This record gives sequence, structure tokens and C-alpha cells, in this order.
Amino acid sequence: MVDALRPAAVANPGAGEIFQLLRDGTARTKAELAALTGLARSTVALRVDALLAADLLRPAGEAVSTGGRPPARLAFNSRAGVVLAVDLGATHATVAVADLAGVILDSRTRTIDIGHGPENLLDVILEDGAALLGSAAVESSAASGAPLLGVGIGVPGPVEHTTGRPTNPPIMPGWDRFDVPGYVQRTFDVPVLVDNDVNILALGEHATTWPHVDDLIFVKVSTGIGAGIIAGGQLQRGAQGSAGDMGHVQVPHGSGSAREPGDDRDLEALASGSALAAALRDGGQDAHSPADVVDLVRAGNAAAIEATRQAGRDVGEVLATVVNLLNPSIIVLGGSIARAGEHLLAGVREVVYRRSIPLATQHLAIVQSQAGDRAAVLGAAIMVAREVLSPASVDRYVATKAH
Repeated sequence: MVDALRPAAVANPGAGEIFQLLRDGTARTKAELAALTGLARSTVALRVDALLAADLLRPAGEAVSTGGRPPARLAFNSRAGVVLAVDLGATHATVAVADLAGVILDSRTRTIDIGHGPENLLDVILEDGAALLGSAAVESSAASGAPLLGVGIGVPGPVEHTTGRPTNPPIMPGWDRFDVPGYVQRTFDVPVLVDNDVNILALGEHATTWPHVDDLIFVKVSTGIGAGIIAGGQLQRGAQGSAGDMGHVQVPHGSGSAREPGDDRDLEALASGSALAAALRDGGQDAHSPADVVDLVRAGNAAAIEATRQAGRDVGEVLATVVNLLNPSIIVLGGSIARAGEHLLAGVREVVYRRSIPLATQHLAIVQSQAGDRAAVLGAAIMVAREVLSPASVDRYVATKAH
């Protein structure tokens, strides 16, 4: 991760902290900000003026006067800049431009093959991004001349988040340790953040559907299986960025399981879309991909329905331990297999509610994803906006605008 808002002498220390108070969208006066911070009004005025000069705040009308001229209210200017958000999957790429509040202004999706390697694919993505930045939809929605402030990218594999380099990604040949941020910054000299696709899906789902929930787990069941963990309102990546790698957890052998006691396959080998397709194909069904599994389930194929429900039970066996350890309020199931209907969800519920401790499941809801196809690019936009609008980054940005 590289910060392209170049360090400079900070002209107004603390402007970034004042700015955080206005990111919730509530307009406030300088007097209200002084009361919230305990700072002198003159100090607040200096910092607010710097934020206005940097276009990060905008006038938002007048407050009620208590005598004399009504005080002006100020609000976060979400159109002061834009971010580029990218969702890379095994077979698709979605590129979007969003404002600083995460509102998608324009997007495009194309079919890809992630196995074609990073340079060729990123070149195409960067071309799409450049075209979107100049599109009429973005030009009409963003402030005139709004700068690109950052790029967020989600990829279908493990990522060392501090460097943005994929690490041993199983379905991304040629991507291992590739310097994605460095390559992107040849075209866009801004901060570039890279994360795995499940983490950005968790961010998108949390923002759009569960913004007031502090503890949420998003589980994606598709070609692979992974989880994004939000605890205490914050995405948890772990020490190196591998938190949530459920797919490589060995599934406990529960009572009533059809597997042999010595079957030590991990969750992905048992319950992913690819594993289900292989098992159904061995049973004589015409299934060669997760999409084929979904089609069979939707057509009412009994074997596909039972296989999907059993996959839900296997996912539930692993999630029961996660529930006992992390005590989330919400578990969200997403990915192609989850969209096939209620069968995966029913299998997960069956096991989690039975195997987790009562206190952990007392108010636990297990639901299907509601965020839709844009959840991933929205999550990528949120990820990068949080970085470039952090107090330290805002202080540096304000300093550059002051010179």
C-alpha cells in the first residue's frame, strides 16, 4: 500500500480529526464543532477554513440564530474527489467510480479469465477505469475537476494487505507476489489498496444492509469458500491478512454425516461450488461448474438440492465454532451457491443453531446477502475512501492544497 497523497509539512495539525466529526453527513456549525472537541473557536475556525479550502467541506445552510447573524453550517463534501473500485473474480471484472461517500457514479462489467495473468488483465482494467473517469455520468455527478484520490481492488485469493500482493492464490496463476499497487500506480499515482474479494463483500454488505451492526460475518460459497469478519464495527484481517480463510478448515465429522470417519477433506473440498459440481457429475448429473449446480437446484433436481443442503451443513459445522469464538449478530451467506435458493441457508441454520452455545445464538440471524451485484465494488470503494479520508491522510492532503 503506497500513499500517493505525498507527505508535506502539516499547515493545520488536527484538521483531519475535525473532518471525522462531519463524515457522518450531519451538518454542524463551527461553534458546535468547538463544543464537541473542547477546542477554542479560533482553533476550530482555522482548521475548518483549511478543510473548506481543500474542498473537503461545503456550506450547508444556516443554523437558527440566537441573536445576530445566523451561523453557517458545514458538511462533508462527498463529491470533492472520486475513487476507483475494482472487483476481480475468476471470470468477471467490474470497475466502478464512486464518490467519497461510496455512492457508485458509473460502472462497467466484462467477462475475463483470471488465469491470463496480472499484466494483461490489469491493463484492460485500467483502460476501463480511465474511460469511466471521463464518462458523462461521472462528469455530471462529481464536482468539477474532482481528483481521483485512490484505487481499491478485490481479488479472488489471499492477499498480504500491507503490500497489496496476492499470496499463493490457488485460482490466480501468475499472480503470486505480484506487485499490484506498483503496477496500477504507473497509470494512477494515488494510494492503491488490494484485498481479497470476501473482505470487500463484507464491507459492502455491512454498509448497505447492516450499517448499525457491529459484529457480522459474511460467508461466500462459490468456486471457493471464505469469510469476511467484521468485529466491533471494523473489518478484521489478522496479522498478515489471512483472517477468514474458512475454506481450508477441516470439517468436523458430525453424527449422521454421510462421510467416512477418516475423511479429512477441508470445507472447500466438500462444499464449494466446484466440489458440488464434481460430486454431482460423478453421480451422473450434467454439472461442470458452480453455475451448473445453481441451474440444477433451480430446476428442482433432487440430487442437486440435497447436495446443496449438505454443503450448508458442512459450512455450518465450521461456522458453529466461529460463532462460539466470535459471537456475531449476523451471518450473511453470499456467492453463487447461496443464490440458488434457501437450501444452503437451511443446512447452515440446521447445524449452527444446534451446535453453538445458546448464548451465542440467542439473537443470531443467519440470512442471505441482500447487497446485490454491486456489493464488491462498493466494498472496495469504502475500503479506499476510509484510507484516504483518515485523519493523517486528510492532514497531508490539506497541507498540499495550502501550498
